[in-house]
Amino acid sequence: MQTGLVHLHNLLRWIILILLLLSILKAYQGWQSKKAFAAGDKKTWLFTMITAHITLLVGLYQWAAGRYGIFTTSLPEGTSVMKDKFFRFYWVEHPVGMIIAIVLITLGHGMAKKAVADEVKYKKAFVYFLLALVVILATVPWPFREIVGRPYFPGMH
Repeated sequence: MQTGLVHLHNLLRWIILILLLLSILKAYQGWQSKKAFAAGDKKTWLFTMITAHITLLVGLYQWAAGRYGIFTTSLPEGTSVMKDKFFRFYWVEHPVGMIIAIVLITLGHGMAKKAVADEVKYKKAFVYFLLALVVILATVPWPFREIVGRPYFPGMH
């Protein structure tokens, strides 16, 4: 089950990145062209948020009860979480970063429901989505990251 959840979490990462890039593009185009807010944009933003929240739920399960979960793993003797790069990343940095990114995605989606000018909706959503993308890119365990790196696609090296 753990392997399946890791694969699902990874697959959802790629879906979020694609949807987030699409949301950023749509928000930027809407803002720059001063177009009327479209239902298609609202749906794209909604799917981005739903995917992010599902990924969060899978990730929180892994954080708590997964292979290296806080309830299923013990730290090496004499080590604290903040001094161990591996556990600090997976128990603190990655979860906190992703929660921040998901809050930003949720705020971006929330702009679709606000009773403000369409240009303002697009501009604020663009900023929220762009900040979320930066946080995600900074806190993903990319393969080139020392100690915490994971393959782009688990099971494939």
